[in-house]
Amino acid sequence: MLQLPLISELLLVLYVATVLVNCLYYLYFLKFGYTKGVFINHPIQNEGVSIIVCAKNEAQNIDSLLQSLINQHYPLFEIILVNDHSTDATLALMRQYSGLHNSIKVIDLKSETGKKAGITQAIAKASFEKLLFTDADCIPNSPYWITLMTENLNDTKTFVLGYSGYRFYKKSWLNKLIRFETLLTAMQYFSYATHNNAYMGVGRNLSYSKKTFNTGNGFEKHLHLKAGDDDLFVNQNATATNVATCFIPESFTYSEPKKTWKEWFIQKRRHTNVAKEYKMKHQIQLGLFYVSQFLFFILFFALLILKQFFTLVCVLALLRIILVWFVTSKTAIKLKENKLIPVIPILEPFLISLQMLIFISNTLVKPRRWN
Repeated sequence: MLQLPLISELLLVLYVATVLVNCLYYLYFLKFGYTKGVFINHPIQNEGVSIIVCAKNEAQNIDSLLQSLINQHYPLFEIILVNDHSTDATLALMRQYSGLHNSIKVIDLKSETGKKAGITQAIAKASFEKLLFTDADCIPNSPYWITLMTENLNDTKTFVLGYSGYRFYKKSWLNKLIRFETLLTAMQYFSYATHNNAYMGVGRNLSYSKKTFNTGNGFEKHLHLKAGDDDLFVNQNATATNVATCFIPESFTYSEPKKTWKEWFIQKRRHTNVAKEYKMKHQIQLGLFYVSQFLFFILFFALLILKQFFTLVCVLALLRIILVWFVTSKTAIKLKENKLIPVIPILEPFLISLQMLIFISNTLVKPRRWN
């Protein structure tokens, strides 16, 4: 039977290795923090853009979105609206706007259902090569959204990854957690893309070419999943050279966050379940990062309880926490989430704990609710 000193030494070795791995990841993320995104008033291009929005029971949001899209400063674009079997006034509002604006097309899904079916039909009817995606509850942050999210879309760069945050609400820890999780996710997918290793994008703010969709066989590889129209499509078709990023604040979109813990938990179960379909190298890279985060806290408290190597354990923890706070703060400033900076050390362990709970829940019970 192993004696306590030997157990403590083994835990210390594992703890040191975990801290090292976790710090290397954050150093990897640091490059994005120093990458500059500058608004350049390029001459407006004459290439048309097809904006695609799928909606289900979004009557309370669709009006604000369409007003924002109609007022975009771009010379040639169309808006393709897809109604996915809404039971409220969504379809009526879509048709009302379509009647007022020739640039708005409406698709009402009949036999098929789901976002992937809607996007597939919309792309087939798109008039332009450049495609730009957002959700019905999103609002672009400026009239230059179309310009910024599509200006780097060309024969070489066939994807442009954008940032979509969530609206800020005071005195809500759920709101803070949602925005922090979104910030952490963005820090990762922007960082990987910056290192020519893109693994995902978010459909609330994403651009790619019609040719990319068609040559990649659309969503055929993952039609068995209701989710994955954005991250899985990017993961399976991104290369080291065909992805551009756009993180200028004028290119952001903002959407409405979940209001209850239950709604957010269900949403994150869906997102987490899709990740197992990523390329194996990305599953390993992302999995190792999360494991290093989780083990850091478990081993830290285990060694404190054992009262072994107290000074070394605390010094390593402090160095790791400072690095995490510094790198995440750089991203928070870049993505205009400054209000989260003071609470990063609190939100990180809380989020990691909830992510483990979500992982266990998905392992035991397959998610069934997707909307």
